[in-house]
Amino acid sequence: MARLVSVLLAVVVLAPAASASPGLRLGFDDDTLKWMTRPNGVVGVHRDLGVGTTRITIPWRRGEVRPRPVSQTYLSRAAKAIALGQDIVIAVYGPPSEAPVDAVSRSQYCSYVHHVLAVIPKIVGVVIWNEANSPRYWPSGAGARGYERLLAKCWDTLHRLRHSVNVIDSTASHYDPAGFIRGLGDAYRETGRLRPIVDTFGHNPYPETAAEFPWTRHPSTGTISEGDYETLLAALTDAFQFTGQPVPSADRPTLWYLEDGFQTAVPPALRHLYTGRENDPFVVPAVGDGTTQAAQLRDAVYLAYCQPGVGAFFNFELIDEHRLIGWQSGVLYTNGTRKPSFFAFRDVVDAVTKHEVDCSQVAGAPPPISTPGPRSP
Repeated sequence: MARLVSVLLAVVVLAPAASASPGLRLGFDDDTLKWMTRPNGVVGVHRDLGVGTTRITIPWRRGEVRPRPVSQTYLSRAAKAIALGQDIVIAVYGPPSEAPVDAVSRSQYCSYVHHVLAVIPKIVGVVIWNEANSPRYWPSGAGARGYERLLAKCWDTLHRLRHSVNVIDSTASHYDPAGFIRGLGDAYRETGRLRPIVDTFGHNPYPETAAEFPWTRHPSTGTISEGDYETLLAALTDAFQFTGQPVPSADRPTLWYLEDGFQTAVPPALRHLYTGRENDPFVVPAVGDGTTQAAQLRDAVYLAYCQPGVGAFFNFELIDEHRLIGWQSGVLYTNGTRKPSFFAFRDVVDAVTKHEVDCSQVAGAPPPISTPGPRSP
């Protein structure tokens, strides 16, 4: 950790300020700033890369209406990052056994989030739970109906606090996200509700493997990754068309890719920094002439940029986990040194910021939206 802190702090001095394209928010899902007394190093790395948003996780368990001391520490560090110009999105969740699936726990959970946003009003978004279609995070028995109730409760609670709050849901690329979204719409319609339940639809479009191209489609497996953009929009339209819940469009880029990432193999020279055995047989090399992390990440960001309903792309993570059973999809190795993807990602951000991406040349990009000409007199 001392090595990591020193590397990150050194970047602060070297990093020029930059910002991502207003048409596509770029950032990272990474909890590193939660563990550091001062977030300057992480913010400096983000400035060097040209991104300005971090999504961090905040743990929650039943009965809590205010953050525990450890969570107060995490949030305090997030507030320091905000003071340095970083945008912070929080994702508040726990294991499925702690999920707020009854009226009392829903009220507790939404009160908890309300308290956090009241204390730190500059948080730019809150993800309500995590991957609600996945039994790893949300009980299958509660399903889409239970999640719809939680979203509705929190949307009302948080919008009473501040109209501009950004309430975000979360679905995983696996576990039939299209079916879950349609179930969410069915539950919404049954209530007769006229107000929205989310401001932004969050989806984690992980591919089947790190080596799978981002534009790959999955018409028969139920997976919805980036290449299945039209399938995702169709599910959202079927679920909420002609209701009080707007769906993403070119005019409303309210679909955020909250997590995506491509795991890399660990170079032999750095193997001593990692523990355990790799759990993914399809990791890609960090450098080479073929399918590398840099190429995958570049193609994924460009594809998101060219999908008109998408408003954000977050890479999971900024820094590799040292446990190989975890994820090694950062643009920094676990000791803070830069992977080749670091420089590639910086170039991608620059191209997106300057709107220099030619979507006609991006694999898997939808055809351009035609603009009608002037009417004849």
